Amino acid sequence: MALAERLTRLGTETAFAVSLAANEWGAKGHRIYPFHLGDIDLATPSVVTEAMNKAIAEGKTGYCPGAGVPVLREALAEDTNARRGTTYTADNVVVQPGGKPVITKFLQAVMNPGEEVLYPNPGFPIYESQIEYLGGVAKAYRYVPTERGFAIDLDQVRSLITPNTRAIIYNDLQNPISAESTDAEREAVAQLAIEHDLWVLSDEAYFEMRYSGESKSISALPGMAQRTVILYTFSKKFAMTGWRLGAAIAPLDIARVISTMNTNNESCTTQFIQYAGAAGLTGDQTGVKAILETLRGRRDAAFDVLSTTKGIHIAKPESTFYLFPDVTEAMAHKGVDEVNAFATEALHATGVSFCTRKHFGRPQPGEERQYVRFAYSGLPEEDIREGLGLLKQWIES
Repeated sequence: MALAERLTRLGTETAFAVSLAANEWGAKGHRIYPFHLGDIDLATPSVVTEAMNKAIAEGKTGYCPGAGVPVLREALAEDTNARRGTTYTADNVVVQPGGKPVITKFLQAVMNPGEEVLYPNPGFPIYESQIEYLGGVAKAYRYVPTERGFAIDLDQVRSLITPNTRAIIYNDLQNPISAESTDAEREAVAQLAIEHDLWVLSDEAYFEMRYSGESKSISALPGMAQRTVILYTFSKKFAMTGWRLGAAIAPLDIARVISTMNTNNESCTTQFIQYAGAAGLTGDQTGVKAILETLRGRRDAAFDVLSTTKGIHIAKPESTFYLFPDVTEAMAHKGVDEVNAFATEALHATGVSFCTRKHFGRPQPGEERQYVRFAYSGLPEEDIREGLGLLKQWIES
């Protein structure tokens, strides 16, 4: 029997394919250094786990409101306002089982089949997957390298907007390239959204995963709160990747729609996990600070080795937990001209597993340089230095 035609347009998170290849190589007895998947191997702060256990003991294991329990929605609104300078209330917050559902529900709420949505490329592959799966037209905008990292090609963004463009997905503190907008770039994106009456999905998954400076949200700019949906997730800050807890923070009309979608899709997010998340936001922050400091040390370790490896060029990011170096010269030195083949050879020679630019959207015309992504969130510093040291030796040999 035939399956639905739309399934032909459904993509996936391709980092998991790299994980499969790494696991297969490891099953043959080889040591693996897993830089491919942006998971966190650190413990969730005790304030969160203790609150979960307390909620379970108190019987908070049944259904709850589709939009989320009031204590969490209120805590999220207060925390968001304090960190972003916004004026949301609990009514603007709709709790989700993770951050990913916000992407799908945002698109379902604002995009009709055949309408265009702009999205970052390289970028999180689920953007492209969901736009096309839901019948939209995915239009990729690119980044250009600068001395400080990467910047959005604003001229290209302008050229992509048509009367059929409905929304733009904007990922400040970006996965995979760790790019962070300047104030001028953020304001330019906001101005384009206002000028062309576009909805904005502001993916802020890494808003608090930063090592210096202060994060800013496009939603706080004049005229943006009423057209922006913030994607919030507990996965990064609280090392809760497997707990599946997030939220859409949205204008009231969109919040109500997404709440109805919750009722249709999953009824509600697990109740006792919501109480745990509320405790994380309002309770002792010692564990959160420890996670960030550990990640800082891992970033420094990875950068130290990669930045001194012949043929690798990299800027030092102040946010996320990824490094996205240019490996064009390293590939040429090894006599490899295809980036995925380079990754495979590196895995077999050193055990170091990483994603490539091709795992984060279809390469755009004119791309000449080759990039790979290292996620350092799942390895201790000792393993980072050891694994990347082996990679350095292999590249330079």
